[in-house]
Amino acid sequence: MLVALTVGAVVTVALLVFILQNTERTAIAFFGWDFTLPLGVALLFAALAGLLIAAVIGGARIWQLRHAYRKAQ
Repeated sequence: MLVALTVGAVVTVALLVFILQNTERTAIAFFGWDFTLPLGVALLFAALAGLLIAAVIGGARIWQLRHAYRKAQ
């Protein structure tokens, strides 16, 4: 558990440093919305959105495989 806590703390600090070093504002257009965000924050949001999409697709696939396995029994 101590190793997981340490790794989590290191990743958090690395993310904070990344965000703080990339503060230049960038224009973003998305489905008609136009706004500006710091580059580090925009990239963090993009990574989180990708993670969420991958988790939803992975969860759907796991559900599909479990459903097929139960049906086969």
